[in-house]
Amino acid sequence: MPDTGETLPAMFTPFSLRGLTLPNRIVLSPMCMYSATDGQVGDFQLAHLGSRAQGGAGLVLTEMTNVRADGRISPGCAGMWREEHMHAWKRVVDFVHADSEAKIGVQLAHAGRKGSVPVAWDRSSRVLKDGGWQLIAPSAIPFSEESPMPREMTTDDIAAITDCFVKSARWADEAGFDIIEIHMGHGYLLSSFMSPLSNKRSDRYGGSLEARMQFPLEVLHAVRAVWPEDKPISARISAIDWEEGGNTIEDGIEMSRMLFDAGLDIVDVSTGNVTGAARPVMPGLFQTPYAEAIRKALSKPVMTVGNIRSADDANGIINEGRADLCCVGRWQLYDPYFVRHAAQEAGIDPNWPKQYQNIRKMFS
Repeated sequence: MPDTGETLPAMFTPFSLRGLTLPNRIVLSPMCMYSATDGQVGDFQLAHLGSRAQGGAGLVLTEMTNVRADGRISPGCAGMWREEHMHAWKRVVDFVHADSEAKIGVQLAHAGRKGSVPVAWDRSSRVLKDGGWQLIAPSAIPFSEESPMPREMTTDDIAAITDCFVKSARWADEAGFDIIEIHMGHGYLLSSFMSPLSNKRSDRYGGSLEARMQFPLEVLHAVRAVWPEDKPISARISAIDWEEGGNTIEDGIEMSRMLFDAGLDIVDVSTGNVTGAARPVMPGLFQTPYAEAIRKALSKPVMTVGNIRSADDANGIINEGRADLCCVGRWQLYDPYFVRHAAQEAGIDPNWPKQYQNIRKMFS
């Protein structure tokens, strides 16, 4: 939003990482839409992401976009494992860049042992009855009692998946994405290596926290090597596992430290979902304390997520130094123009898209 000469509320201040400058601090959080065909995105993603970009978000992040066909959660999940996927995503990226001030990032991932399930609205069980695929994981431990047994990965598997992340990152750059986020949370493949609840390996990829971080760090190093120097990389992590014997916030801080030392630019802090046990239902900004703990311990940039649903929430988080960026998910599903509406209410020029300039007459 343009500077009016007065002090801007915190959510409307720009934020920079490497060569990327966001116009404000509101991020569209990655949310699976289960509306791709064989990994290929189309009109739905153009409308979904495009509308939030036109609605004023500083950064829009794609849904979890998978680096292999057998790395999807469901048959409806998005992909970046073929060149055709890159061209489909480029159409979305080009629209966001041409028709908004927003920047756009892709969240690259592999679902690991949480894959091969029906799309969300048909998920009466965690078993895909037709067209399912073999699951892989650090150890042969199913995600839940209802989930199929995954195959324990070999070191060759680990190298192959790393190569897939590299290939997808190259295509992401070709598509014009401004930032990559690597999904290392919520019990998906990289996350399952990081947690002692799912990683029981006895080789160099299991055991201590440093060993459990080996595969995620290899992926980050490999992606950073091919991703342009002026473009940042984020990682979404589960800072705590919410289960006895799992990672604690002290582990979350140390995991983040390792990632920053390996070239990460910002950590997107979530929690839990590493096993089939439900994450506690808690009111308010229940995940922000973990982002705050990491930010204060490391003096590094963080995003926070979870239950952010007002300008007061976002401004408070940023003003109090709890996080640098606020990921707003469900509230932007409800109100795609959340950011522009907040600007209007704050007496700031919402900078409506040129096609919508007649809105100004409503307030003149």
